[in-house]
Amino acid sequence: MASLLDRAEHVVLVGHTSPDGDALGATLAMWHFLKSKGKDATVVMPNAFPDTLSWLPGAKDVVLHSADAGRAEAVMAAADVICCLDFNAPKRVGALGDALVASGAVKLMVDHHPDPEGFCGLVISHPELSSTSELVFRLICAMGCWYDLSYESAVCICTGMMTDTGGFTYNANNPETYYIVGKLLEKGIDKDDIYRRVFNTQTEVRMRLVGHMLTDCMAVLQDYASAVIILTKDDFAKYPIRKGETEGFVNMPLSIKGIIFSAFMREDKDMIKVSLRSVGDFPCNEVAQKYFGGGGHKNASGGEYYGSMDEARDLLKKALFEFQDRLLQARRENEEAAK
Repeated sequence: MASLLDRAEHVVLVGHTSPDGDALGATLAMWHFLKSKGKDATVVMPNAFPDTLSWLPGAKDVVLHSADAGRAEAVMAAADVICCLDFNAPKRVGALGDALVASGAVKLMVDHHPDPEGFCGLVISHPELSSTSELVFRLICAMGCWYDLSYESAVCICTGMMTDTGGFTYNANNPETYYIVGKLLEKGIDKDDIYRRVFNTQTEVRMRLVGHMLTDCMAVLQDYASAVIILTKDDFAKYPIRKGETEGFVNMPLSIKGIIFSAFMREDKDMIKVSLRSVGDFPCNEVAQKYFGGGGHKNASGGEYYGSMDEARDLLKKALFEFQDRLLQARRENEEAAK
């Protein structure tokens, strides 16, 4: 990887569609690192990221394909190296996928999702890690560049690690993860301020939507150890939140006693976006893969459904029925472990 980046003249860093904190954090962290090495580097995202991440250093320089497709595709065409961060398949970049596949650049994948597809010449995949941002930190250090890691890169890495673990509440039991946070603190970051910006800064309309959602849009299914949240276009018309402000909604039902699986289905323009979370040993990624064309980690995954919300709801009911025994068994195991 080091020799590849050393030889590169024009590097493009790409994250997945609807970029979250890890996708944006990992790409911007690598962007700052490459810029410090004198490289011509550009971050290209398929579409906009949440306003809650707009404060990240370098965010204003990100090229959005949804806003300026011509510029984004021209940058991709001129690249000699394209770094694909936090995604493992071309479909994860939406309309940018064609330009990605067509590019003659050397493609490098840096990711922590399982089952990477073979569209990159060099694949660095570690699903056991908390986040792609953590992997970026490890790679920079493996190249012998710890001292070159800037404050700006450290902020972006910490943000990615924090958001992809729900504030270090899941996929975060590796002691090395916290060693890395300690090293980032040595770079001068304010972890508490990052947490406040990411998790404790929201608009009034979002808070009101949360109240509506928990009261009127959440079904608690104790017979399945599960909870389901459904938000439609009508809900978003009444509570017009900004893009990305539903981040974290899927985690909320997991605080209910006896609930180990949470499904959040959100109606978008042409599809139903599905986010799944679980606790303990229940593999929500199996549900995502089998029923919603997605995947991810055991306790955090998602997918999509192209059809009506009623059809998506029926599909989820079918999944709950199939996995009921495993859900209840996982709940019993959790309860035994808590004694």
